Order: sequence, then C-alpha cells, then structure tokens
Amino acid sequence: MTVGALITLAAILLALVLFATEALSVDLVAMLIMALLVVSGVISPEQGVQGFSNPATITVAFMFVLSAALLKTGALQSVAHQLSAVFRRNYRLGIVLMMLLIALISAFINNTPVVAVFIPVVVQIAYASGQAPSKMLIPLSYASIMGGMCTLIGTSTNILVSGIAEQHGLPAFGMFQLSAVGLPMLAAGMLFMLLIGIRILPDRKTRDDLKEQFGLRDYLTELELMPGTELDGQRIMDSNLVKELEMDIIEVMRQGQRFTLPPGDFSLQAGDLLKVRCDVHKVKALKERVKVVDDNTLRVGDNFLGEKNTSLVELVVTAGSAFSNHTLKSLDFRRTYRAIPLAIRHRNEVLHDHLYSVPLVPGDVILAEVKQHYISTLKQMEVAQDAPFVVLSEDSLSDFNRGQFMLVMGVIGFVLITASLGFLPIMVGTIVGVLALVLARCLSMKEVYDAINWKIVFLLAGALSLGQAMGNTGLDQLLAGGLTGWLGPLGPVAVVSGLYLATSLLTELMSNNATAALLAPIAIVAAEQLGVSPTPLLMAVTIAASASFMTPIGYQTNTMVYSAGGYRFKDFFRTGAGLNLLFWVLASLLIPLVFPF
Repeated sequence: MTVGALITLAAILLALVLFATEALSVDLVAMLIMALLVVSGVISPEQGVQGFSNPATITVAFMFVLSAALLKTGALQSVAHQLSAVFRRNYRLGIVLMMLLIALISAFINNTPVVAVFIPVVVQIAYASGQAPSKMLIPLSYASIMGGMCTLIGTSTNILVSGIAEQHGLPAFGMFQLSAVGLPMLAAGMLFMLLIGIRILPDRKTRDDLKEQFGLRDYLTELELMPGTELDGQRIMDSNLVKELEMDIIEVMRQGQRFTLPPGDFSLQAGDLLKVRCDVHKVKALKERVKVVDDNTLRVGDNFLGEKNTSLVELVVTAGSAFSNHTLKSLDFRRTYRAIPLAIRHRNEVLHDHLYSVPLVPGDVILAEVKQHYISTLKQMEVAQDAPFVVLSEDSLSDFNRGQFMLVMGVIGFVLITASLGFLPIMVGTIVGVLALVLARCLSMKEVYDAINWKIVFLLAGALSLGQAMGNTGLDQLLAGGLTGWLGPLGPVAVVSGLYLATSLLTELMSNNATAALLAPIAIVAAEQLGVSPTPLLMAVTIAASASFMTPIGYQTNTMVYSAGGYRFKDFFRTGAGLNLLFWVLASLLIPLVFPF
C-alpha cells in the first residue's frame, strides 16, 4: 500500500469517527477531509474543489429551490390538514394514507422540508384522534425515506451516486430507474409498519413534554360563532373543530348570559362568544383550516382570519414598557402597530374580559397577526432603547396560492419529462426550471439562496474528494479486491447483498451522502473486477444509503421526529431493525432480478 493510500485510508477512518460521534458538523468534516487530501498531495487543488462543479452537487442545490417553491404555494399545508378527519374515523386507514401521501411527495421533492411541514400537523392530528404522536411520527419519517428511494430526484443520495457513475464514464441513472425496486420495497415497508411497526412503536403521550420542547404557550382567545356556522346546535363533545384543535372552552357568552366551564353536552348556538384556552399552533391551525374550507362563520378576536400574506408574532411586554397598565384599546394597538390581536397570555390567570379591555402588565404575551411586510418595522421598534415589546417568535402563515401551485407543478413536470426522455440533463432542467420561477416572480433571488441547504452542498463537494483520492491512490482497487475476494466465490448476488449490508450499517453511523460517496467508487471497481455490470452494485449502494431506519442519526428526517415524538434511541432500533432486515432480503432478491449482471 502506497503512502497516498495510507493517507486516504487514515482520512476515511477519521471521517468515520467524526461523522459517527458528531463532534463536528458533517459539512465541516467533509471540508476538513478535502483540505487534508489536498495539503498532503493526494489530490490536486483542482480535484479538491471539483465537487462543487459536479452535476450532482448543482442538481441537488437547485432541487432544494424547487422544493421551497412548492412549499411556498401552501399546497402541502392544505393537504396535510385534510388528513385529520380520516384519522378520527380510522387510525389504520389514516396511517396508510399519510404514508402514501408522504412517499408520493418525497419521491419528487426534498423530504426534509416535507417532514418539517407535517410534524406539527401530525402532532395535532394525533391529539385530536386520541393517539400518541409517537405512534405516528416514525411512520412519517420512514415514509419520506421510502418515497425518496423511488426516483432519481427523491434524495440527494440518488443524484450523487448517479453523478459518480457519470464521472466513471457510465450512463446516468434514469428518472424512474430506481422505481422498479423502490416501489415494491415501499409497499413491503408500508405493510410492515401497518402489521408490525405500529404495534412495536411506543404509546407515549408526551403532551407536556412537547409543550416544553416546542414552546407551545397557553393563550386565552375568543371565538365568535357567526350565522351559518356548522357548530350551531352541536354539543361541545360532538364538535369536530373543538376536538381537532383541542380547545378548552372556559366560558360561553350568550345574549348577556355567562356560562362558565360549560359541560360537554352544552349545545352551541350561532352568536355565542366562546372564551377558549389554546396555544399558538392551534390558532395557526384554525386560521389555516378556515382558509382551506373558505369558512367565514368563525371569528377570532375580531378577526375573520381571511388576511393574506401574514405572520403570527408573539410580542412580550417588557419591563417599563409603555404598554404597562394600558389596554389594547387605549393603545389603539390595531392601527398603531398594524397588528390584529388574536390572543393574550396573561400570566396564569383565566381572564373574563374582552381582549381589548385587558390591562397589560410586563411579561404578558400578545399573539397578533401582522402583514409580513410590516414585521421589519416591528423588529426596528424592538431594538429601540425604549422598546415596548420584544418579538418572541414569528410564524409565517402560508396561503394556498393556486396560480403559483400550478406554475411550480408545471416546472417540476418539465424537469421530470425532459430528464426522463433525455431532452435535457437533469442539472440543466433544474437550472432552467428555477430561472423560470424567478422570472415569473414566484421566487426572488434571495429566496433562491435561502432555499439551498448549503450544508448538504458542502458535504457533497467534500465527500466527492474521497472518491477522487481513492481513485488516485488505488485504494478503491484494494478495497474492492477485498470485497470480491471474500464474496466473489459465492457469486455476484452475494457481492450485491454484502455491499447492501455494508452500506446499510455504515449509513446508520454517518451521513448517507458520505457513505454513498465512499462506497459507490468501490462498487464500480468491484464490478470491473468481477466482469459484471456495475448497475446492480450501484443500485445496492444507492438504496441502502437512504434506507436508514435503525437510528435517529442515520437520516435527517429521523433526527427531526426524534424529539417531536418523545422517542428514545431504542425505539428506532426496535422498529427499524426489522425493517432494515426486510429491505436487505428484498434488495438481495430484487436488484439482481431487475438489473441483470
């Protein structure tokens, strides 16, 4: 083994330790490895930065932008809220539909923002349907992973391995080439979760923990039932709206008569003014629900919730504030600050006054709806020396823009069709698509830059340098020789199976992209040594690198639901070990069958 090969092997081992321990961020580790390989002379400076111009890196960057454009239309948020009624009727049917929906979306756009959008909705649905979030969030993450395995653009890992294949003079993956294996594995994975997985998942209702972790804060607000409301004549216990948003009705005002803490069989009527206790996410969910169904029969704190391009902000009254001992009415809050108050958290007291009549004290939190263009003005007020409030949080509300949705779907369709038919390389298609969205004013250039996950871009660019170093030093030949020498006598199917298993185990400990960048070159060289097509071996690496189910650190969506569901490390292992084993067996059988040697 040459000195260069030893340096490269040391760099790989160092990367493995740093990735697994998470001592440093993955993008920083990738850049450090690239710098080490360049400084040591294993690769040239040009080869070191070549990853930034790799078609795979550029394609992944622009796919992030297309995903952000779709999220901006509000379409996913609207669809997510439609699942609530299904879960209330049939939990298992809800799980199936949720997993199908998430898998379908994740097959075409980046799954990380998809899961981010669905987490708060699924938590809300869980409580409304009497289920624990821990029974629903792991299936959410797993469905996004399995959906991403079905198309070229489903995950950055798929695009990365396709790019590595092109670097070695092999044809790029087709848009739906992975589907022949990915779809049967998706079906098997869903069946596993439905029959076994949801039985293994913990029933851990962590409502209090979630409130602490996600900063959910109790507010007092008012709902006025307008003529024509679906709640007219309904008992509180029968109201889907009350159950879905988990509101505590503190008081009902009816024609001057006050009903405090009404019982569940209390019948609501149009014209009732309900005093309810809820949190910021429920107020947001109510706003989104009203917009989705175009409902003008509810009013929250003098607001019909029909405003467009708004954000929810929480304003904390500061010590010595001009707000102290004043009411919202005396402050002329709505006109002065161009904000519509929706609710007030007034320490721990249950208030029996109108929102505009509550004397404010330091520490009170005002939940208000503000036009997005005015938020910068509020933030300027916040930094002033005599600031009356501090902006605690800002939560943008996405309106469903049908026109923009159709435009974005047209662009995504253009990318899919041109790449599938070979009219344009997928890199060119994504660039053209993003430019079209910017020219159509669907996105600004600032939004383009903000949408790109630069951490992934730097990780990909740095990880690709490892493959280059292995090629320069012949280390890929040595490692591939060890693989084929051990498993080769058993036949190429055994090599595919062994490569899948090695990739699957490695990706549980480190980044899936880094694992793919490390093992894809070895797969190509191993195929050359065996004299077989490299496609089955590359497919094994591609699918296994994304199929991370056993640990919360193996895939970013697992990490996202880890805290949200109140999970423990062992919960992922108990559920994911069986799924990993099932996928290993299926991949060992399907890949050689679909992609002959």
